[in-house]
Amino acid sequence: MAPRARQRCHATLTALLALATAAVLSAAPPAAAADTWTEVGSDRADPLTESQGLASIEVPANSANRYTGIGTIPISVSSRGWNHVGDPDASYDGHYIEPYQADSGTAKMYRVQAPGGAWSEYVHTLSPGEALNNSWVAVSPDGQWMLSGEYGTMTRFLVFPTPGVNPATSPSANLPQVATVQLDHAVRDVQGCDFSSATTLLCSSDDPEGSLFGVTKPLLQVDLSAAPNGTSNVSGHVSALRQIPLRSSCSGSFEAEGIDYDRRTGTLRVIVVSPGFCVLTDSKTYRFTKS
Repeated sequence: MAPRARQRCHATLTALLALATAAVLSAAPPAAAADTWTEVGSDRADPLTESQGLASIEVPANSANRYTGIGTIPISVSSRGWNHVGDPDASYDGHYIEPYQADSGTAKMYRVQAPGGAWSEYVHTLSPGEALNNSWVAVSPDGQWMLSGEYGTMTRFLVFPTPGVNPATSPSANLPQVATVQLDHAVRDVQGCDFSSATTLLCSSDDPEGSLFGVTKPLLQVDLSAAPNGTSNVSGHVSALRQIPLRSSCSGSFEAEGIDYDRRTGTLRVIVVSPGFCVLTDSKTYRFTKS
């Protein structure tokens, strides 16, 4: 074959190989695609007792879902200044945890109910630069570590030993922050998170602006670089999956609240409080399944 012909043949084969490689790459799925969650139904959320958060309980068996709202705060707790309760969570062995905050001060409180029914309180003194608010908790699948978030625009979640579960905790000692989850994208007004796997969090954001992800009130997925271990920071890749449903007979500002993932049924639930008078009539807990 003449040199010029060989060059033309080589160029043709190179082009064909490039096209074939591009076709294979374009057909390959993304290395880490975010999940898709489809709405499958909803239930009315009572504005007094089901407006802040919820948690599915595995122990004891056949337990009902637990909800929080201003009406669920015991007088013995609110009378000591802990007048706001956030989105709770429960370990798989049945320890149920509610996050509390006060209007002022230098501490947060986590109220824990053991599987046997007894309650105890764990107080965390704020670390330097830590916000006072205490919107949610999420217990890691191994039960040993608890994540908690600060309201506002943040690039981190806080990591604590799980009160009442991790043997390093005691109601008589300060509950220390031991690590952080460093987010690769800012989040705003996160109202709840729950683990769907050892390294995946699903979070509800009450973001009213939409400038961070191009949509208001987004459902977020946070993929962690490793499971929290309490000894080192981990990173988190943040993706916006969809807008949380905003439907009501009234117009105005909705509030996205707590979130729960029930691994037994694969059901995700998110509370949305309706605007105006409709907070009383058509606030909802929306249900989703992964598709």
